[in-house]
Amino acid sequence: MAGRHTIILMQPSQNRATRTFMDFDSVNHALDGICGLYERKIRNINPMVRNLTYDIGDLYNFIDGMTDISALVYDDSLHAFLPYDRQWIKQKLFLHLKRLAHSRG
Repeated sequence: MAGRHTIILMQPSQNRATRTFMDFDSVNHALDGICGLYERKIRNINPMVRNLTYDIGDLYNFIDGMTDISALVYDDSLHAFLPYDRQWIKQKLFLHLKRLAHSRG
């Protein structure tokens, strides 16, 4: 899954004008992009904090706070994008961050 073109579709608030997307070369890059969005949000709230810390629950709350979020992941065998929902994104984030933590520890 690491090298599959991934598009994250999201609507952060009820306002339909907030609909947007992020385009990535892989699922892992998309997951990093979602973490980056959350980190920018908490950095904006706490600009004086040098080292940001958060746990998976904080990230889940960020995702659950969005009106809508989903992923489209390209499948080479079908030559099409497959849709995945919020729960899939959260599951993939958990596994991705777990792998990162183990590789650093």
